[in-house]
Amino acid sequence: MSDVKNNQGLVRRRGRPPAFDRREVLERAAKIFWRRGYEGASIVDLTDAMGITAQSLYAAFGSKAQLYREALDWYRAALGAITPEALDAPDAIAVLSALLRDQARAFTDPAYPPGCMIATAALGCAEENDPVSAMVADLRHASVALVRARLERAIVEGDLRPDADPVALARFVGAVIQGLSVQARDGAGADELVAVAELAAMELARHRA
Repeated sequence: MSDVKNNQGLVRRRGRPPAFDRREVLERAAKIFWRRGYEGASIVDLTDAMGITAQSLYAAFGSKAQLYREALDWYRAALGAITPEALDAPDAIAVLSALLRDQARAFTDPAYPPGCMIATAALGCAEENDPVSAMVADLRHASVALVRARLERAIVEGDLRPDADPVALARFVGAVIQGLSVQARDGAGADELVAVAELAAMELARHRA
């Protein structure tokens, strides 16, 4: 096994990385990124939480940015992401209303850091971290696009009024989710956020056919 220094002067080993449970260390890394943000999570913070050395981190993941990408993948797989399947029930308004309530509860689950790792992640990064910020923004855009597609389908199927604006409503849902995440990080409780979700559900219901 040979060694090479990365641009931060830390040694990155080539060859097979030390054995560890990748899913377990990704969960630990995700919680650090989730709580502190991409830039706020130092390599020391990450390695301490993951129980591995910096050399092992670089050998296994290549870079902090790649670790972050895999941590986001863990988050989406383990805790749920907005998918076409998740939005596929017949009543679009009921589906989206339930989604908002579920997010309000999930963002305040004491088993995890508050808020959403994606909804408010990597906002306002330094210029050198623009690719990371853009990657997370793409995930948010993709979620809004899925909601928009479900709303457009609802208009075709007669669930929503024909004059409903699926673009604005999808952005509304995305804005509420991001707002719930920020409020959760600021200490709002589950009941408070569910009440907000209920208000948003009432607004969506105004557009029912």
